[in-house]
Parts: sequence; structure tokens; C-alpha cells
Amino acid sequence: MTSDLLAQLQSARVYDLAQPYFIGMPHHPVHPPYLFGLVKKHGEYVTSAGGSSASEALALGGHVGTHIDALCHFSCDGKLHDGRQVAQSYSEGLERLSVDTIAPILRRGVLLDIAGLEQAEVLPIDFLITPEHLEAAARAENLEVRSGDVVLLRTGWATYWEDAARFIAQVRGPGPGEPAARWISAKHAFAAGSDTVAFEFVPAPTMPVHVHLLVENGIHIIECLNLEQLARDRVYEFVFAATPLKIRGGTGSPIRPLALAR
Repeated sequence: MTSDLLAQLQSARVYDLAQPYFIGMPHHPVHPPYLFGLVKKHGEYVTSAGGSSASEALALGGHVGTHIDALCHFSCDGKLHDGRQVAQSYSEGLERLSVDTIAPILRRGVLLDIAGLEQAEVLPIDFLITPEHLEAAARAENLEVRSGDVVLLRTGWATYWEDAARFIAQVRGPGPGEPAARWISAKHAFAAGSDTVAFEFVPAPTMPVHVHLLVENGIHIIECLNLEQLARDRVYEFVFAATPLKIRGGTGSPIRPLALAR
């Protein structure tokens, strides 16, 4: 059985949906930047056999780069998704619904290519994604969004990743409004994500999409994906595989998501 499973996995086309980490990379201004530095260089310590090593120190926010939001990331009226009051501390994080409680994700994924639907390489900065766009994108590829799916929306903004100022754009950009979020929740998705810094049409002072998905419906959000190769190869249905770091009490975590397709 192990051999059969391995053979199936090795025969799949594997798409890396993560963006790279580097100094100066985009980050939402409410989250800290990514910091990197070598703390041990080759030659600083050399063994008697001539061996040497190098290593680095990293610092980053849980919501920097390609990442997943835990359900405790947002609250409304002081309550989390489970309907109970928030319990938290600066030293230990959130007591419930934290990112370390998310099981490894192996689910059906679907790509709704909104930029492709609009025959645009990149959606305009003021493009509001509606339920009608989601329906049309699904219908164009004969897709049915099912309960438990990971639903990914492509805007084309992944192509701006190497230009942090353009990607962040003063936290303005295309994304779904609350009606589109309600379309996703009505499908009982497990998670929804996109290639933008916020899975939301921004600016959005009250963040209605985050509140609706995370707090009201327990649907995880994934941000800063790279969906370009999937779209180029017209891969709209796949196995989505990812797992967050086990950060106890964390509200989010970097992930390295993969799409596996025939």
C-alpha cells in the first residue's frame, strides 16, 4: 500500500504555491517585517577534519509571507468563533483556536481565476470580487465547490511580489467583499485564500470578510499565495497540501502549500 501511494504521489504534478522570503519582502504594515541575518559564517569554526558550517537567525510575524490565519486571529464583540470570550496573554498567546490546533491540511482545492475571467493579467486595484464573479469563474471551468474544499481566488497580484510597495499599495487592492465571503461560507469551505496581502477588498475598516469567515463560520484564511503557474497550466482542481507550524497560542503561521494534480 505504501508503494502504491508513493507511486501516485510521484506521478502527480506538484505546484509550489508559496512566495519566497527575503529582506525587503512585502508585509502588511500592522505586522512586523521579515528579518534575516547570518549568525555563524563558514570559517568561523573549523573542525580538525576541515569541516565548517553556517547558520542564520530569523524574525518574522505569523502573518508575513504565505500564511494561514487561525480562527483566533479575529474576534467580534469580544468573542471568538466558539462563542466564548477571548482569553489571551502576551506571553502565551491565545488559549483557544490557535494555529497549533490546525491539523495538517490534505483537501480538495479549487482555483477560481477571477483575473482570467476578466481577461486581465492583473485585476485593477479597485476591483471588488462579487458572488457573480465566483459563480462565473466556477461555471467557466465546470467546477463545483464542495463542502470542505480549499477555495483559492486569483487576482494576478502575485506578479507584484518582488516590488513590495506595489504589492502592498498602502493596503489597497482587489478582493472579495462580504457577499462573496457569504457565497464561500454557503459552500461550507474549509479555507479560502488568494494571492493578495489581505483576503478582502481593501481598504475595509471593519474587515467584514475576515469577521464573517473566521469568527462567524470557522473558515480559515490563506494569504499571499502564488497562483500563477496553476493558472498558466489551467489547473483548477487539485489536492491542496499544507501544514502550519505548531506555534502554541499563535494566531497565524507561515505555510508552504502545494497543489498536486494529475
